[in-house]
Amino acid sequence: MKLEGYGPEEESLGKVYDSRLIKRLGEYLKPYRLHILLAIILLILASLAQLAGPYLTKIAIDNHIKNKDIPGLFGIVLLFIAALFLHFILQYFQIYIMQWVGQKTMYDLRMKIYAHIQHLGLAFFDKNPVGRLVTRATSDVQALNELFTSGVVSIFGDIITLIGIFAVMFYLNWKLALISMIVLPLIFMSSIIFRIKVRKSFRAIRTRVAKLNAFLQEHITGMWVVQSFAAEKNTFDKFAFINRDLRNHHLKAVFYFATFFPVVEILGAVSLALIIWYGGGQIIKGTLTFGALVAFIQYADRFFYPIRDLSEKYNILQQAMASSERIFRLLDERPDIKEPDMPRTVDRVLGGIRFENVHFAYKDEDWVLKDVNLNIKPGERIAIVGATGSGKTSLVSLLLRFYEFQKGDIYLDGVSIKEINIKSYRQDFALVLQDIFMFSGDIARNIRLGEKSITDERIIQSLKTVGADGFVKKLDEGINFILMERGANLSVGQRQLLAFARALAYDPKILILDEATSSVDTKTEILIQKALEKLLSGRTSIVIAHRLSTIKSSDRIIVMHKGSIKEEGTHSDLLALGGIYRRLYQLQYKDQEIAGKVA
Repeated sequence: MKLEGYGPEEESLGKVYDSRLIKRLGEYLKPYRLHILLAIILLILASLAQLAGPYLTKIAIDNHIKNKDIPGLFGIVLLFIAALFLHFILQYFQIYIMQWVGQKTMYDLRMKIYAHIQHLGLAFFDKNPVGRLVTRATSDVQALNELFTSGVVSIFGDIITLIGIFAVMFYLNWKLALISMIVLPLIFMSSIIFRIKVRKSFRAIRTRVAKLNAFLQEHITGMWVVQSFAAEKNTFDKFAFINRDLRNHHLKAVFYFATFFPVVEILGAVSLALIIWYGGGQIIKGTLTFGALVAFIQYADRFFYPIRDLSEKYNILQQAMASSERIFRLLDERPDIKEPDMPRTVDRVLGGIRFENVHFAYKDEDWVLKDVNLNIKPGERIAIVGATGSGKTSLVSLLLRFYEFQKGDIYLDGVSIKEINIKSYRQDFALVLQDIFMFSGDIARNIRLGEKSITDERIIQSLKTVGADGFVKKLDEGINFILMERGANLSVGQRQLLAFARALAYDPKILILDEATSSVDTKTEILIQKALEKLLSGRTSIVIAHRLSTIKSSDRIIVMHKGSIKEEGTHSDLLALGGIYRRLYQLQYKDQEIAGKVA
């Protein structure tokens, strides 16, 4: 089975260590550099404290147990306990500090990612599944947290521990130290093979996690389609395919881990056997003390822990490099809509709009809009009609700067919209779509959308104006009634009325309605039409509609066909013209007449 529509496979992983990426990650660690420095110092001290144990064991055996010195032995035991306690305290604070730094850094990075995503154009979201973007802000950021908390800093401790063990072992008996290191080339070769295999597995896992998230997000959101067409089994089979593929690659990684660590254990046991064999001979010859042999055994045992740990750190570093590469690739995405270098302001927006020779294509030169010229006067009510795919919604998307047009220009009150700051520009617009999106939370939050200047009184007045106060009053908490995800506990008509109230509460200079009444029943539509008279009053308005009966009172009707404006005029003028509009009207009237007879 092959799944299409979830974007291309992600690129192969780059270097295990990429100085460019590390440098960029370092920017997020800069605010916490003193904490990191303290953690490194604590880690070094903890590693040194850990080395004291075996050497104290040697002293206890050779100097006190051998000579039956009980008081001296008691003193060594106290030193041993003190070393353990010191190691515990140092390690506790080191781990706490790095976990604190990791959480702070993750918070900063997620905020940066989300802020960046909000400023990307809609063209970016057309090409990138939502689940993949969720993976960037969750799984990939978590992989970086492991690098910060368990990776780079901990490597210092492992390296210092290895160097310390090397030094002490060579100090005790350099020949025995060399004998114990015979297995190191085999460990080194095993580590290389392990890293190559695990690297491929982790890349495959990351890719499949992103696909799984994208699939889940899409199909849970569209569950009503799945169930209405009884497609549960087919969808389940696709999910099972992705899930099984992810499981199999996880099992591959598990296999490599399950093989590598026992190999290290076996080689460590071989090293221990060599130490006992050679060291025992040295004791018999009298060139090595029994205490030194015991210390050697303890050091050798501890020597392989950092080696295993360094292999795990390699995998953490590998995952972190892959995740950081994907995160920074997302952060490097430039918005399609560019902010002007020296933005202009329109002091008092009147609502005059002019399209001048506008061409637009979603891809290359496959023009969706061709040479569009349209002049809308301040306060004028414009309706746009046309067959599906004629370019109506694309026209509105360009006006709101969701996409960038390739040729021509659009002006607001004589100022090119490319010269106006995007945020301030959009504040003068309100858009009501056919597919209304409601967020989880109360009704007031869905109307206010975080704008503190919109008071509860203004919300209630907006609800009254659009006729939504009737059903809101019947709810237990009124405007504090909690909506489920996407407003699932309201009807389509109720959500539509709330969308109108939201638009009115923002008091826009320009109102755009894109099929805004097509999803409501006739009774609700009549209610909305009455509300629209108040809503549209004093505002420039653009109404896209399939129901031609709803736009008869428009000041002007624009007829689009295959990306161009073909006709414009009043309802009566266009009927008299006998062109595209008349045919659309007759076809719709005929359909309504047939529907009435059937009813």
